[in-house]
Formats: sequence, C-alpha cells, structure tokens
Amino acid sequence: MQNMLTFISNVLRGGASKNGAQTVSEGSRLVVSTRSYADFTPQASFDIKKCELHRLDQGPPTQALLTREQGLKYYRTMQTMRRMELKADQLYKQKIIRGFCHLYDGQEACAVGIEAGINPSDHLITAYRAHGYTYMRGVSVKEILAELTGRRGGVAKGKGGSMHMYAKHFYGGNGIVGAQVPLGAGVSLACQYKGSNEVCVTLYGDGAANQGQIFEAFNMAALWKLPCIFICENNKYGMGTSVERASASTEYFKRGDFIPGLKVDGMDVLTVREATKFAADYCRSGKGPILMELETYRYHGHSMSDPGVSYRTREEIQEVRSKSDPISMLKDRMINNNMASLEEIKEIDVEIRKEIEEAAQFATSDPEPPLEELCNHIFYNEPPMEVRGTNPWSKLKSIS
Repeated sequence: MQNMLTFISNVLRGGASKNGAQTVSEGSRLVVSTRSYADFTPQASFDIKKCELHRLDQGPPTQALLTREQGLKYYRTMQTMRRMELKADQLYKQKIIRGFCHLYDGQEACAVGIEAGINPSDHLITAYRAHGYTYMRGVSVKEILAELTGRRGGVAKGKGGSMHMYAKHFYGGNGIVGAQVPLGAGVSLACQYKGSNEVCVTLYGDGAANQGQIFEAFNMAALWKLPCIFICENNKYGMGTSVERASASTEYFKRGDFIPGLKVDGMDVLTVREATKFAADYCRSGKGPILMELETYRYHGHSMSDPGVSYRTREEIQEVRSKSDPISMLKDRMINNNMASLEEIKEIDVEIRKEIEEAAQFATSDPEPPLEELCNHIFYNEPPMEVRGTNPWSKLKSIS
C-alpha cells in the first residue's frame, strides 16, 4: 500500500514539474525514458554583442534574457523559414516555381528578432526578399508556397508571386528597389495621425541604400518625427556587387545623418530582438525615427537566377555557415545551457520537415486561378466593373 501511495505521489509531482518545479523522488521503481520539463533550465541570461551607436547616448542592453519557451519558439520559426526556402529552391529548379524568386536563408535571425521586438499591431513593409516576413506576419507555409507556384490557395490567390505577398499590418513584398521606404514613412505618418502608438518597421537592403528616395524619406520622417524604424539588412552584396564596391560609406547606420542609428549583429536573434525593442521604445516615446543596420548574410545568390559564387567564394559562404549561422547559434546556446535536449530539437526538425512536405504537396496540387478571376480585387469594396484586356475587344470583370 505504501509503495502504491509513493508511486501516485511521484506521478503527481512529475505532472507539477511541467510548470517548472523540480522534483527528486527516492525509493520509486518508476523509470522514465525521457526527460521531464523540470530537468531543463527554464530561463537563462546571455551576453550579446554591443551595438555601435550613432547620435545616441546609450543603446540596447548587452545581456538578453531567454526563456526555454521563447528559445524553442524562435528555433522552430527560424528552422521552418529555412526549410521553406530550401523547398522553394527545389521547386524552382523543377520549374514548378517560375519568375522572380529571392530566398532568405541565412537571414532568419533578422525577421524573427524584429517580430519578437515589436507588437502584432505594429506595421512592417519590406523589399522583394519577403517570404520570411510574410511567414512572421501570420501567413502559413502552405499559403506562401502556393503563392510561389501561382495557385488559388496562395496568400494573394496566386496572382502576386514571390515579391507580392500581404497580410494584416504587412504591406509586402515590393519589387522596385527602395520604393517601399517612402511607403513605410507614409504608414508611420498614418500611425502618428491616428495616435495609435504603433510603429512602422521599414526594411531595405544595402543595395537600395544609395537610392535618393530613401534620403528623402529620412528627411520627411525626421522633420515630422514619425514613428518609423528604418532597417537596412546589410547582407554584404547588392545583387553581385559587394558593399565596398558600391558605397563610399559602408556605415549604413550613420546614413540617416540627423537620425540616430544602431549597428546590430543580424546573425543573433537575441541581439536583433533587444535592438528592435530599444528602437520601438524610442519611436513610441515621440522622439522620431531611428535607423538600424543589421549585419547579416544570405546563403543563396541574389535571386534564383544567380548562382551566388561568381563574386564570392564557396569557402566564404561555408565560413559564415560554420561560425555565424543563426539557427546553429541558438541551438548551441540552448543545448549548452540545458534549456533543450538534442532529441527534442531533432523531434522539432522532423515535425517541420513534415509540415513543409505537406505544404509543398498542396502547392503543387491546388488548381491555378481561372482567367475570369484575373482582374478581381483591383479596388476594395467597389461594385463590379468592366476591365479592358490586352486589346479593346477583350473584356474582363473585376469584383472586389
């Protein structure tokens, strides 16, 4: 009888350990083959790289607190993003995805860190390397891959493709280099006008950093103290041109001149998260815009038409993978600090692979949109209207 009571007591205490209470049982013959949550460290503090500052007296903290729950979430999200992009690469090479396609693998810490540092009600606009941000803003892998293959189940009903995906508070995906930056300033003007205490994250790459319209947007945002976080994702190459060959000044975080700036390690999700929190607080306080440069790296070429090794060596890419990969860095932190087990990480990887395969199956079997839907959604909430086709006698209908 006593042994039975002991057994029941141990089981109950084991259930409680899932909430973080560590239990040590003696005299029990019960053998558990897997580790319980109580075996893991629930949270840990990590030293992160100090940001370089421009026109700021102090910057983000140099330590970041990470809970086990957050770590597993960040890992799952980054790994899903990575696997999704690799699947897109495969589908493109099979000629199932056609046209423009810019992949994000290597830069996952930027998207995940930014999203962790802002609120879901905040706004975000980016350039054409947009798959990762589309996923972060709540669109499923299935809808993203189906959009890439031009199917009805895609996030833009198969009519947008790689560069034109949208979600609530997410404005794309823009194909014109740098054109999204003035639009982002406009979104932040709307935030200010409405008094919503929201910010707009406006992203562009190092290749767009020399665009004149960007400096015009900087000027207006500073004059009107708009709550805009301008972020340059510096992945070292604008198409096939290195930043050193393209820019007289490669200190992109100082390019705002009168706008304060931060230079951030874009390969570390925790550093990006803390910097983004700092920037969002700065904007919400009414001080105006702020500029962040995220030093990152893309493993693929500029787009799927670029093999990516004619202007850089394979050894360079491999060195970044081995020393600075954002996913490996987070995984090592968690395992080395007893926040997760290798078996648990492997289980997550298996689940992600399954999700990606199911999404790819949907993206290759879902029907393409019919011709009669081609012109739908030109306007929002308007009565049906006639649209001229490629010649005067070709008539199509648009339904909102």
